[in-house]
Amino acid sequence: MVREVNVVSYNPDWPDQFQVEADLITDSLGENVNSVHHMGSTAIPGMIAKPTIDILLVVKSHDVLDANQQALGALGYLPKGENGIPGRRYYVRLEGEFHRCHVHAFEEGHPEVERHLLFRDYLRSHPDEAQAYGSLKLKLVEQFPRDPQSYTEAKSEFIREIDQRAAAWQHSLSGEESDEWKSLD
Repeated sequence: MVREVNVVSYNPDWPDQFQVEADLITDSLGENVNSVHHMGSTAIPGMIAKPTIDILLVVKSHDVLDANQQALGALGYLPKGENGIPGRRYYVRLEGEFHRCHVHAFEEGHPEVERHLLFRDYLRSHPDEAQAYGSLKLKLVEQFPRDPQSYTEAKSEFIREIDQRAAAWQHSLSGEESDEWKSLD
């Protein structure tokens, strides 16, 4: 069956939905969890988004995570391996055919952790850029209503541009402020 691409207006319940999942995951995986972050568009207030909660799980060891997959499985998460990103473990939680949550697990120190958090925090701090991203999503949903892969690929250039601006923004912050972005959850 072909999955439909669906974006909706921001839902103020998304942070609470994230927190419920984060607590369940942390309780299930125990000491291997370093941190859990809300990422992606549902983590950006006011952002148009696919109504799927994206969770950034930072673990001490993928070996321990892999050996304990049944813990996430008991919560309804299906393992998908790296799913195209080296060094990631990807899990999907479905409700019927709807993707309710995605877990993107990386070992601490992996560069994708910082990139995802910086992208999120940059858009939180730059609502004009977030609005431009939302407009692009609406355009792409019309263009690729039943092609999630093409929808995602078509956002790639914009995301790379935001990554570059976010890196410059982080670099422009000084001293204490440069660490501030890391704690925005």
